[in-house]
Amino acid sequence: MKTACLRFLSATCLAVWALNCAANDSTEVRVGVVNSSSDAGFLIADKKGYFREEGLEIVFTPFDSAAKMIAPLGAGHLDVGGGSPSAGLYNAIARGISIKIVADKGSTPPGYGYQPLLVRKDLVDSGRFKELKDLKGMKIAGSAPGSASTSTLNEMLKKADLKTADVERVYMGFPQHVMALQNAAVDAALTTEPSATRAIQSGAAVKVLGDDEAYPDHQLAVVLYSGPFAREKPEVARKFMRAYLRGVRDYNDALKDGRLVGPSSDDIIAILTASTALKDPATYRLLSANGCNPNGKVHEPSLRNDLQFFKDEGLIQGNVTVEQAVDHTFVEAALKDLGTYEAKRSLQ
Repeated sequence: MKTACLRFLSATCLAVWALNCAANDSTEVRVGVVNSSSDAGFLIADKKGYFREEGLEIVFTPFDSAAKMIAPLGAGHLDVGGGSPSAGLYNAIARGISIKIVADKGSTPPGYGYQPLLVRKDLVDSGRFKELKDLKGMKIAGSAPGSASTSTLNEMLKKADLKTADVERVYMGFPQHVMALQNAAVDAALTTEPSATRAIQSGAAVKVLGDDEAYPDHQLAVVLYSGPFAREKPEVARKFMRAYLRGVRDYNDALKDGRLVGPSSDDIIAILTASTALKDPATYRLLSANGCNPNGKVHEPSLRNDLQFFKDEGLIQGNVTVEQAVDHTFVEAALKDLGTYEAKRSLQ
């Protein structure tokens, strides 16, 4: 009996030792996030253990805007970032700072408009707002100057023959949009989920136009690699991409008709409620989901359109092209291992 017990204890100790060794052998990857709905691919890959299977230990660092990731990415203090392909990103690249757009993180294929235009409900009820041309003279909240969402607003205004100079643009974090609409501090807002649904549920605002309608296939959020990470740890960077795309594919499998109501949505919503500030599963089912290409590649035509808009706004300093910014080699390497996503709900 004693011998059997000793054997059991020895086996248990060996198992614990092996697990500790595996943990000690893992490679740390520092990832910047903005706590938006498009973080889903990162969170799913983390919670499902896909990063661990690749020998990676993910350390998430929250930022209140993607613009604040540029400096630590450029310096190699962050390995990976997730956020808007902004004017600040292109300016950094023009200055020779090595950062690459490597994958889709959030986009707007038809039916997946996760950053709608909201107008205060009292303005709609009073008749002050009836159609897009009524935006003229209104105060409209956005996230940050030079963000991809400013190009979305431009596309919406163009539909009413308006220009950005015809409205007053103000900038604040997306969660602040809800309070600003409730307090009548702004007239309208271009707001991502889940803030958009919260504003509508509170009775403060009405959705008047989806960004997928105004600007279909817009590349709103991207995965960024720092130059040092991509150059000095290419195998780790490929492992990260492989795990990330597995998370994105699980996310796509949970989608149906633009919402998280597909067959596997319960599992995905459980991960998101455990990993984010939004804890109500029912609200996740109401949100307009973001698109995210399960085959990874970004939509370059929209990036070119945005870059031209930034140039027209006088926000770009120096010469820079989308081709300088985008590197699909890590996605292509992952696709060789994973194959092409074949599900019926593919958003490519």
